[in-house]
Amino acid sequence: MDRPDWNQYFMEIASVVATRSTCMRRQGGALLVMDKRILSTGYNGTPSGLSHCREVGCLREQLNVPSGERHELCRGLHAEQNAIIQAAIHGVAIKGSILYCTHYPCAVCAKMLINAGVCSLILKDNYPDNLAKEFFSDAGIKVNFVV
Repeated sequence: MDRPDWNQYFMEIASVVATRSTCMRRQGGALLVMDKRILSTGYNGTPSGLSHCREVGCLREQLNVPSGERHELCRGLHAEQNAIIQAAIHGVAIKGSILYCTHYPCAVCAKMLINAGVCSLILKDNYPDNLAKEFFSDAGIKVNFVV
């Protein structure tokens, strides 16, 4: 069975993956896809074995850190980072894949995606990180939004 809109289909799955997020500020979901096959998924959350932000609180929230700033204060990993890590853990090559993500990646995630060989991005929502946009442009990575 062929789906009429694969981008919409995969974005719906990324949105479902985002519901697993343990982040108090933003529920993010990501898929790495190649040839209409899901290679890996990820959502915002703390590293395995660490207490979730919902249990111990969010330092960025407590300090009123604006969105897109001071990522080093966050206990969690972004959905894109977790998708890359899950692929690595399971020995799945992601070079040449497409990222479907509920939010525009930050600059840190952008650098990781570029080096991982992700070839294009399909996104749902924007994010206030102009440096990430510059990185993707410089790397020649296509970025599109699903409405």
